[in-house]
Amino acid sequence: MVVFNKVEQNQIKELASLASSIWHEYWTCILSDEQIDYMVENFQSENAITNQIENENYTYYFIMSNNKPIGYFGVSDKKDYLFLSKLYIKKEFRHQGLGAKAFEKIKEIADGRKIQLTVNKYNTNTINAYKKWGFKTIDAVVTDIGNGFVMDDYILETE
Repeated sequence: MVVFNKVEQNQIKELASLASSIWHEYWTCILSDEQIDYMVENFQSENAITNQIENENYTYYFIMSNNKPIGYFGVSDKKDYLFLSKLYIKKEFRHQGLGAKAFEKIKEIADGRKIQLTVNKYNTNTINAYKKWGFKTIDAVVTDIGNGFVMDDYILETE
């Protein structure tokens, strides 16, 4: 059985460790090791996650199976929509419907509001999953994240 547990302050270090391991496994086919390291440090490190929770209205959830974290997602309340910032599952648990279950929880959190996200333009499998869940591409953006790196993303939104 899969459950979703809100990440508490004393669990941020555990979340950052989980994020780092998933990112270093997942992104190697699209991004350089240097960019992965940079992005983990700036967006998914213990300090970055703490700042997002304390200052940017983020909430993170562990995706739990058998009382163990097997993934996570992060959302942020915006004025007119819920921003889905992260949704990651460990490799050995992918393609088992857990992403869809997490998305159901995210829809519950959105409480009828639109959900918006950014996704790497070359992350084809994830784009296909989001489209299956009812997302439409509404824009494309290239964001300079510093250190010579960019995020080349589509912006997707539920209807």
